[in-house]
Amino acid sequence: MLTNDQLAHWDRENFFHPSTHLAQFARGEAPQRIVTGGEGATIVDRDGNRLLDGFAGLYCVNVGYGRTEISEAIARQAHDLAYYHAYAGHGTEASITLAKMVMDRAPKHMSRVYFGLGGSDANETNIKLVWYYHNIIGKPEKKKIIARQRGYHGSGLISGSLTGLPLFHVKFDLPLDRILHTEAPYFYRRPDPAMSEADFTKHLISHLESLIDREGPDTIAAFIGEPLLGTGGIVPPPAGYWDGVQKVLKKHDILLIADEVVTGFGRMGAMFGSDHYGLTPDIMTIAKGLTSAYAPLSGSIVSKEFWKVLERGTDENGVFGHGWTYAAHPIGAAAGVANLELIDKLELVKNARETGAYFVGAMREAVGGHKHVGEVRGDGMLCAVELVEDRDTRRFFDPAGAACAKVVAAMARRGVIARAMPHSDIIGFAPPLCLTREEADTLVSATVEALAEVFG
Repeated sequence: MLTNDQLAHWDRENFFHPSTHLAQFARGEAPQRIVTGGEGATIVDRDGNRLLDGFAGLYCVNVGYGRTEISEAIARQAHDLAYYHAYAGHGTEASITLAKMVMDRAPKHMSRVYFGLGGSDANETNIKLVWYYHNIIGKPEKKKIIARQRGYHGSGLISGSLTGLPLFHVKFDLPLDRILHTEAPYFYRRPDPAMSEADFTKHLISHLESLIDREGPDTIAAFIGEPLLGTGGIVPPPAGYWDGVQKVLKKHDILLIADEVVTGFGRMGAMFGSDHYGLTPDIMTIAKGLTSAYAPLSGSIVSKEFWKVLERGTDENGVFGHGWTYAAHPIGAAAGVANLELIDKLELVKNARETGAYFVGAMREAVGGHKHVGEVRGDGMLCAVELVEDRDTRRFFDPAGAACAKVVAAMARRGVIARAMPHSDIIGFAPPLCLTREEADTLVSATVEALAEVFG
């Protein structure tokens, strides 16, 4: 029984929801969930239903729900100073402190962090920085950006173009020019099933080299990639992939942007995915786990060498002409400070590594042999179950997504939230980093039961 039908009506009549089938939702045909609270890895809806959140919102509530340390820090900051801008050298205690904390945790070759609001605007910033950089060093022809199929980098004009998922392009006139896409490092969906992992890595590097040669190395500015593919399917890279990519980029003087929006701040069992997979980026994109989504905040971290060029640019051309009104917003920064303190205090990086490994292993053991499961994969506190119509031939369901949606709905009826990933039949898991082994077992049990309900 719904306890507030007025609110439900207002929702369908007034609220323009992102990433939603708008017509079905407006007609009342699509699911509606109004969330009112949460604690740890669990959320509560307006009807009192408790659901174990196996996706941490959108990969982002790393410390879990109901952390009063963060909400109290937000309240104190709002009381003392709700807003001041960061232009022309202005700062706040919270924004300056958070910048120091981020840089203390970043790889040692990094230099400064620019704060924005979300991952999409951070990647918009990153591409402007890359173009500025090449103009300053006298290589204005280097403007093209290589992204990857199935990569996700946001929903803006440039960030949406970088994203390699058709859902974010269709009828939006995207991708824009200057954006190229190379193959996804997705071993399960390799073009030739006979390929070994090593052969597949060689294939990917060869394809990247061919793309660069075809376009011209002197026209390519940067390569952007998530250390582990997130929304494209929660896909760890094949062995040797990042080492091979970085050798190609260095050979052709192409910058590397590591999009750490999902993988940053502990989710990989390391502070950053770059640490985990051995990346040495020129720019890092951060968001989500920076504040555990208790307040909006993102960042672009630049390397020491990159920073020197930015300084040179302002010596030659004056003030750096880029900024957002809400950049380094003090409320978001206060949330970030409290959040990073909690990640350390609760040893969540260690828990992501240990409980994450237990979770992925338990899921693989429980459903890896199911006749409609092609692969169980994951790393850190990330796990994916890829569904197939026939596992022996790797025949996928048609239409894509229909089978997965049924399984995820069946899991929700059991009090567990998982995500049906786009353009596929992949059940995605990215729980809060505070997940316990008992809660991991609950996620696994719900998956087993939902598969049995849907497939018999």
